[in-house]
Amino acid sequence: MRKTFMGVQLRRLREERGLTQVALARTLGLSASYLNQIEQNQRPLTVPVLLKISAALGVDVQRFSDDEEARLIAGLNEVLADQPPGGAGQEQVSLAEIRELAASMPAVARTLIGLHGRYRQALERLDALAAPWGDERSGQGGEAPPPMAYEEVRDYFFAHHNHMAELDAAAEHCAAQWGMEPRRAESLLLQRLEQQHGVRVVTPGPEMPVLEGGTLRRFDAASNVLYLSDRLEGGQRNFHMATQLAFLEMEPVLRRLAQDARLSSREARQLARIGLANYFAGALLMPYTAFLRAAEEEGYDIERLGQRFGVGFEAVCHRLSMLQRPQARGIPFIFIRVDRAGNISKRQSATHFHFSRIGGTCPLWNVYEAFAQPGRIATQLARMPDGRTYLWVARTVQHGGGAWGAPGKLHAVALGCDIEHAPRWVYSKGLNLADPAAAVPIGMGCKVCERTSCPQRAFPPVGRALEVDERRSTLAPYPVLQRLLSNQ
Repeated sequence: MRKTFMGVQLRRLREERGLTQVALARTLGLSASYLNQIEQNQRPLTVPVLLKISAALGVDVQRFSDDEEARLIAGLNEVLADQPPGGAGQEQVSLAEIRELAASMPAVARTLIGLHGRYRQALERLDALAAPWGDERSGQGGEAPPPMAYEEVRDYFFAHHNHMAELDAAAEHCAAQWGMEPRRAESLLLQRLEQQHGVRVVTPGPEMPVLEGGTLRRFDAASNVLYLSDRLEGGQRNFHMATQLAFLEMEPVLRRLAQDARLSSREARQLARIGLANYFAGALLMPYTAFLRAAEEEGYDIERLGQRFGVGFEAVCHRLSMLQRPQARGIPFIFIRVDRAGNISKRQSATHFHFSRIGGTCPLWNVYEAFAQPGRIATQLARMPDGRTYLWVARTVQHGGGAWGAPGKLHAVALGCDIEHAPRWVYSKGLNLADPAAAVPIGMGCKVCERTSCPQRAFPPVGRALEVDERRSTLAPYPVLQRLLSNQ
């Protein structure tokens, strides 16, 4: 554990629980003076004390993880980068000050990042709304539109490290109770829907209606019929049946979880319910304990796990990014899905990895290389500007349009983990994990990337002045004006 001094976090936790220092010290079996020294950052928070806090107060140790601090540092860097250069009263904020804010006042840091996210969403909505009338109306005053619902839901899952403990446990309990096995999954799901809920599943056949608009699943509550498209493969049909079971069996839990204060609109809460139901479905088809055990046995081989559980490549990647149950954690993965244009349609992270909201993602990332080799897994060691190195695997996934000439879906999905976990992953075989030069330098996105000399840069870095010199041409498309040292 790299971060050891966490006095502010511990004091905040104690105050949230309404405990005095003496009361908490007695609960943890420590002296009050020792606890006071920890809260004043005069002593480190050791692993034994951290485990006592977790057991006594029911707190996830992730709250005191250096991964959380790294998330905040990356988010604050993006906030501060997204400022016009030379603004009135604007001062350069050093990395040391950013680290201090993230470490000492994490709640303030999260609030700043949240406010900036809403600010960016408001600007994007204003620009989109103003487009039909021309750019001259963009960004004018008036009431800012509400935050985009899907972004709120992404942030909601991101804040939970993509692990919904209550749903995961409920899905595992249901799988055990129903005798869920991959080879019998379809028959068991059909049986559960019909016997417990009176729901009849209509699969492709003479009575199958035409599902228009690319609809894959439609539940008719009036007739209690679940219609499934003939475009779905076996694993996909099971997933959609499991999703419908989530709405039928877990309704109170879905409703309660979707009432989270971070979701400000009815639309966001509805989207969250769908995301939570999908989460339950994946956890039902790939129960936590059995799936984690299989993942360890197979070296987290995505295709082998897909064969064992009867699901597709993307479903396995998504499930692997959820394995963060305390006392039984899998490799903490980052999951992302993009299209050819670089638009991110799915992103989940159980780690400190931060997804940029400004200027897209890095073109040097192997998630884009996957489009050049459809259906094949591409591997990459990639190093971020903060020095952290990750192992990434990426592959395309395709869903047909169902008929000649009908548009289909082609995405690349990528799964990544910190290099410290790479030896446990089968895809690290043959890679020189110890050689720093083997890693490709990438960034979070061109507009916030610190690599000023990158020849692949698509946008100039936000908040940095460009060096404009008609006498010189450089490989980097946007040379940045280097700041002079104070003693020059």
